[in-house]
Amino acid sequence: MIDRHAQGMLTRRAVLGDAHVDRAEAAKSDLDRPFQDLITEAAWGTVWSSDAITKRERSMLTLALLAATGNFEEIPMHIRATARTGATRRDVMEAFQHVAIYAGVPRANHAIKLAKQTFAEMEAASE
Repeated sequence: MIDRHAQGMLTRRAVLGDAHVDRAEAAKSDLDRPFQDLITEAAWGTVWSSDAITKRERSMLTLALLAATGNFEEIPMHIRATARTGATRRDVMEAFQHVAIYAGVPRANHAIKLAKQTFAEMEAASE
């Protein structure tokens, strides 16, 4: 039997990076520990750990779904993750074009704004 929590932490670190996960783990409290365990096991240990589709494809789906549902706060985190998942800037823009057609131009427009800001921050940090 797979330890979903352990697998989730491995996948989460591979996608988001050690620094991000270490910050999230340090901020965890007794109040949100059950929620953090849930997302580690379900999102990272099950969904993101599945080999049915690639991490690149999963990045594109995640970004499109976040934008389509108006959950903009997590878009920068998942844009940063593209450096590890292999989703290119073009991939991201293709995903957001789908959002524009199927979920609305304003949501896609805001997601693109966030993506541009985050890619610029990533470039500045690598210089």
